[in-house]
Amino acid sequence: MLNYFQILILALVQGACELLPVSSSAHVIMAEKLMGLDPSSPEMTMLLVMLHTGTMFAVIVYFWRGWKRDYFASAGQLQWFAIQVIVATFATGVVGYGLKVIIEKVFMRGTPHAEIEDLFSNLPLIAGALAAVGALIIYAGRRAEKTPRHSEIQPVHAVWIGIVQGVCLPFRGFSRSGSTISTGLLLGLPRQKLEEFSFALAVVLTPPVVAKEAWRLLKDQALSGPGSALHLFLPGVVGMVFSFIAGLLALRWLSRWLESGRWQWFGYYCLVAAAGVLTIHLTLPH
Repeated sequence: MLNYFQILILALVQGACELLPVSSSAHVIMAEKLMGLDPSSPEMTMLLVMLHTGTMFAVIVYFWRGWKRDYFASAGQLQWFAIQVIVATFATGVVGYGLKVIIEKVFMRGTPHAEIEDLFSNLPLIAGALAAVGALIIYAGRRAEKTPRHSEIQPVHAVWIGIVQGVCLPFRGFSRSGSTISTGLLLGLPRQKLEEFSFALAVVLTPPVVAKEAWRLLKDQALSGPGSALHLFLPGVVGMVFSFIAGLLALRWLSRWLESGRWQWFGYYCLVAAAGVLTIHLTLPH
């Protein structure tokens, strides 16, 4: 049974890692595994997206001044920014939904009530995703200074960033911020605007994911028996508050590292984390 001390620990892990390109989901899942919890259960996936909601509010608070300066100063700027966000989000939806269908209908065929969330507790898959994003971050960090720079994010850039974000959705460990910012660096986008754009996409993406997991939790509760809405969602609300606070602190650290040219060091950390996940997988009872 999940208690509030466990929620606090998970919220701090999520908040500290979510806005760093090291995959908060992988870290939270490992913490859940070590606590003896099931990361693929509706309760745990709902808690995870509520923790994401806390960091979403941290993103809004932290980036509001920059968004106001770069995107909200005029109607023209706001329209151009909205176009890029819509284009990227649409690409994410197409790729993410397509992968969900392929994985559930092809790779998980024959599994009763197969859901993409069933993969969220697969530690070898998480380790592989961490290693993949680590390699991408290292490559992007090394190539960033050699890539011709662009002054603004164009629709073609938004499409590529959206596609990569869509690939992240089914795979815990494949950091959303790490992969989207790395893609932008390889495309030659300005570091500050790229950081702001990547996290703006997170703000747009979070509400529909929260709605999806809330529906999954309510549906599971209806099958298993009656329960109060407060009992179902209060743990997530508490976790959201703690992840908001930790998220603000993490954002300040990320900005300094991104702007100082040490991006690739997050990649090295992801490779070490991948090895750690595999080690834990081998030592935990199956």
